[in-house]
This record gives sequence, structure tokens and C-alpha cells, in this order.
Amino acid sequence: MDHLEENSLLLEKYLPIWQHLNTAQKDTLARNAVTTSYARDSHIHFGENDCIGMLIIKNGVMRTYLLSETGKEVTLYRLGEGEVCILSASCVLQTITFDVYIDAAEDCEILQINSSAVSGLMEENIHVEAYAYKLATERFSDVMWAMQQILFMSFDKRLAIFLLDECTRAKSDTIKMTHEQIAKYTGSAREVVSRMLKYFSTEGIVELSRGGIRILDKQSLKKLL
Repeated sequence: MDHLEENSLLLEKYLPIWQHLNTAQKDTLARNAVTTSYARDSHIHFGENDCIGMLIIKNGVMRTYLLSETGKEVTLYRLGEGEVCILSASCVLQTITFDVYIDAAEDCEILQINSSAVSGLMEENIHVEAYAYKLATERFSDVMWAMQQILFMSFDKRLAIFLLDECTRAKSDTIKMTHEQIAKYTGSAREVVSRMLKYFSTEGIVELSRGGIRILDKQSLKKLL
């Protein structure tokens, strides 16, 4: 199987609009897609003036975040296997007026579709345009949820939500992350995370170790929500 056939199969699997494309449009997408690998913590999208195209995650996890002038990061959301990122092609969405940064939260393998190809198909196929803006709307919903937590929720509640979500994501009661990583994902400082985790530990809610955090009492976390 050559790379065009492989790309076509992946695009058919992950893009719900595939069935609404004609043969030439399918060929355009397949020819303008390339698989790229990124090591954990490497940069994928650099914000301003960086429009690398639509990204489909074959495996791994990507983290999208805002970066302040002082270097503080605010995580907006993460995307995993089979999910599609459109904000990395923000130049094709005229209503996008802010820049985001994207890193590999884990080792990633990503199918990257050229921005010009996406833009061209959006102009000639209403299904592609509708899909792109639907994705953008979904991501903005994630952004608003992140902002709501940071602006209006106490940190114990935010951390409880994060720990419960991570348990679900990892399908395990053990979360293998450093306090620094959790601080990035929750938009807080490492010292704040460490203090709250220590409090949770003294209450018997979690067990802290060098390798991560084990959840002992999910019900207590849920009571904080």
C-alpha cells in the first residue's frame, strides 16, 4: 500500500465529511497530507503567523494552550487519538482572532493536512466549510470551560475535576504526572498544586509518590464538585 492509499484510508476513518467529497477532492486531501512524528514536550504549533494545517492525531496526545508575555501557560484542552485539530489552521478561519500554541503532551504521530488544501476545499465544498467551523465551535466550547474554571472555580474544585478526568482518561487510579505538569494543565503554579495535593493526602483522598498520584477516595473528590 502506497502513502496515498494509506492517507485515504486514514482520512476516511477520521473525517466524517469524507463521504461528501468527490473523487478529485478526496485525492487533493490525500496528496496534501503527510504523517509527522513529534517527541513529548516538543512544539507543534507556534501561535502567531504559524498556520500548519488541519491535524489528525493517529496516536498520542496534543496540548493546546495560551502563552502570556511573561511566559505563563494556560492549558485550554487536550486532544487524543482520532481527534482533529482545526485551530492549527486558523488562517483559513476568518473569525479566529487569537493565537494558540500546541505541544505534544506525549509522543505523537500526526497526519497533517496542508492549510491551502483545506482552504481550497472550504471554498468549493460547503460540507468542508461547515465541518471546519463545527470543529472550531467545539474547541471554543472547551476554551470557555477552561476559562470558567480558572476565573470562577476554587482551586480545590479545579484540581478535583482534573484528577477525576485523568483517571477516566488513563483508565487507572494512578496518575503518572509531576506537580509541574499538573500546574500547566490546571493553569496554576507548581507550589499551589503541591500544597493542595499535600492537603488531599493528609485527608486520605490521594497517595503521593515519586512516580505519581494514586486516587484513594474518588467520592471525596466528587463531593468537592
